[in-house]
Amino acid sequence: MAKVADIVNAMSVITGGRTVSSMEEVKSGKHPFVILKSSGIYGKEVLEIPGLIYGDANKEVKKIAVCMTMTELVIELAGATGVDAVVAHHPIADAASCGGVTLKHYLDLYDVAGLECHEAFHGLHPGIPFLHGHKVLKGSISYGGVHGNIVFVGRALPGIATLGDILDRLDGFMALDQDRALLAEERLVRGIEEIRETSVETRGFIHLGERGSRVENVLHIFPHTGFSPENLRQAVAENPDVDTVLASISRVYAGHELIETARELGLNFLVGNCHVMEILENGLPLAHALAELLEGVEVVLFRDRVTSTPAHKVGNAAMQAYAREMSASHLLGKHALSET
Repeated sequence: MAKVADIVNAMSVITGGRTVSSMEEVKSGKHPFVILKSSGIYGKEVLEIPGLIYGDANKEVKKIAVCMTMTELVIELAGATGVDAVVAHHPIADAASCGGVTLKHYLDLYDVAGLECHEAFHGLHPGIPFLHGHKVLKGSISYGGVHGNIVFVGRALPGIATLGDILDRLDGFMALDQDRALLAEERLVRGIEEIRETSVETRGFIHLGERGSRVENVLHIFPHTGFSPENLRQAVAENPDVDTVLASISRVYAGHELIETARELGLNFLVGNCHVMEILENGLPLAHALAELLEGVEVVLFRDRVTSTPAHKVGNAAMQAYAREMSASHLLGKHALSET
């Protein structure tokens, strides 16, 4: 029978030894993938710890869930479906990953172990560039000296000659036809045409260039990691054959300085998959690797689906009446602070 410790060992194999073996190793401050993430917002930093975050290493495991970000939704689904351990890609933190409460009490309630990997997993496989139609020639996971600022330089794969080819490739691999069909059915069932959904709304698009614009050498960036216009100028100076900037996981919108810098440098600028697709790009390969290394353990993938619906159309008549009553009777100026 597999144990939580076996998951930790499997993650070490998968990452080439990037995970931590103990909290003593974490506290030493010497592990390169134990990283404090902070943007300077007071009290909101988090320490990335690749490995076991919480749970008994000797606990028996029959079922593992791989997810992108642990939330209370993940914990509830784990508890309801007999999951023994959750392997989250992103860092796990008190309150943020567990519905505003302390993580220990929530995971203890359902006897679920929590593990994470994030930066320790990045750069281990060329799947994201492959899905976006290019082969990596070189890359960095700390470009410009910023840990986590991932950059790839690649050459277009056979059959990829234009920006349109990349968009069509993504549409096919990510099975967006299924997401569009699912959204159409939801709109029909709920009778709400205005429902919008992340996978459909955030498909790839072109900022600079046309569908027929030629692509040969790609600079693949991830804007949310801190990639800057100065980084772009430096990368193009180092790789003067680059003709296309490709942004994925996160993207930029019209007017962003990265677009203007690319325009100045005479480059195409294409937006690829957004963060919602990383559960397939990174989560699914991780799930397959865990299943291969942990014989007899069932591995499932937890995939988020987020929709946008006009507030006055959510639910049924009873739920709308409830919301109006709670709002009118208790929330509209009913809780003014008393003077002391």
